[in-house]
Amino acid sequence: MSESISWSDWLDYNSETINKSPTKPGVFMMHAAMKILLIQGTENIRKELADTLSNDCTAQATRFRYTISEQYQKIYQELIQDYKNRHEGKLPKCME
Repeated sequence: MSESISWSDWLDYNSETINKSPTKPGVFMMHAAMKILLIQGTENIRKELADTLSNDCTAQATRFRYTISEQYQKIYQELIQDYKNRHEGKLPKCME
């Protein structure tokens, strides 16, 4: 990666925690049973996370973390490429 990413702690995936997340641009990822389900870049972390609550696949998540960055598109692309490199070219479960 071209820059080191300053991630939040892994947080419980629920509406209360999501409502405390920032409304700033950045990237977030979520997991269930330590398997990444989704990596997402967005202009508004809180709004995008809230939208995932109604998705059948991402609703299975138990934890999420985020990083705030104006460079979210670049970070997102790097994270996706890194994930694919480590998982035989596959995307996270909720991105297939």
